[in-house]
Amino acid sequence: MSDLRVQLAILARAPVPGQCKTRLIPTLGAEGAATLHARLVELSVNTALMLPDVVVTLWTADDAAHPFFQQLAASCPQLQWQEQPAGDLGERMHQVFVSTGQPTLLIGSDCPALTVDLLQDCADHLKNHAAVFVPAEDGGYVLVGLQSPCRALFAEVDWGTDQVMQQTRQRLQQQQMHWVEPLTLWDVDRPEDLLRCPV
Repeated sequence: MSDLRVQLAILARAPVPGQCKTRLIPTLGAEGAATLHARLVELSVNTALMLPDVVVTLWTADDAAHPFFQQLAASCPQLQWQEQPAGDLGERMHQVFVSTGQPTLLIGSDCPALTVDLLQDCADHLKNHAAVFVPAEDGGYVLVGLQSPCRALFAEVDWGTDQVMQQTRQRLQQQQMHWVEPLTLWDVDRPEDLLRCPV
């Protein structure tokens, strides 16, 4: 287990106005929400790439030929790329873990509070725990790390609600998996989150 390189997967979509950060459109407008999304993706990628000896892959939900992704690829040549598989969020996340076949941290692109040190701590936790989660203040989570895939963790979860982390804890207990939650963070989903968003 300790000899395997940790993988870090980032789920992201292209910053298309009207198709990302939709809950922020009433406050920022469609263009403003898309611009913020692009900055958050860039921050997530740059933070992840600062981790030593970790393979970072951006899993895109849209056309990888989008100009934003092309620019990102040019500026981050060490970044690897994959297209997200079909299915709901749970199925897509599960397939990421299946694809890597190694201990993997999976994050989205809307938590600017994730730091290099925290990502490293989470990677270290995977050496001794089956799973690591960083819950979000809104009831979801901003990071999940697994030693190996477990479809049951992502099945029949009420995605986008404040029940996600609680339902996930129940599934972890049912699977008798040992997990750790280093701390709880916030993400950028709602207008009030903009007050503490650094980008």
